[in-house]
Amino acid sequence: MRKVYSFWILLGIISISACTNKKSKSDIEIVFTQDTLNAGYTYWWPQSGPFIGACGEELSLVFEGTVSALKEPNNDPGPLYTSQEGIVELEKVYKIKDLGANTYAGQKFFTTDCFYESGVAVGDQVLVFCYDYEDAYTIPGKNSIVKIDAMDFSTVASIRTYIDSDQDPLSVQKDIEVWKTHGLEESLMQIIDCKEEMNRAIE
Repeated sequence: MRKVYSFWILLGIISISACTNKKSKSDIEIVFTQDTLNAGYTYWWPQSGPFIGACGEELSLVFEGTVSALKEPNNDPGPLYTSQEGIVELEKVYKIKDLGANTYAGQKFFTTDCFYESGVAVGDQVLVFCYDYEDAYTIPGKNSIVKIDAMDFSTVASIRTYIDSDQDPLSVQKDIEVWKTHGLEESLMQIIDCKEEMNRAIE
């Protein structure tokens, strides 16, 4: 009888723990719709990728997905930039910034025309990093579309840690080599230096 009683107590504790475990900020459940989110291309921004600005600009939308279509590059925008439209089918979403009426609403597909020289092809797995401009999601360039392998858990884990820490670059300081494989280590080191300088100023 005592063993049965202990079993139920243990089961109750496990159930309570399971119910009270908080999800991380980057653990977002999405019910996808068959709609498409069209993001503008802020081609005039000097940087792109997950780590931009002197001290790190806030990410607005971060997701993982598969490139499902790519059009041929063209010069429709004229001398401003070379346009190449593409579509990514979303699989997981890690960050959603509230943009009011324009907030991401579970769209299954993402399209933009900044794929030129991004180095990705149809079927590639990618991480996409968007910001916001004039109350809408925007993508600032090819470095914001990062190709990853299906088994590349380190890059995904690193960006999730960064998001969960409210984008504290010191939380991913150990991941310099991870981002070096994507050519993004210098931008990460820049915002790490900025954060450290800010911390020294406070002390």
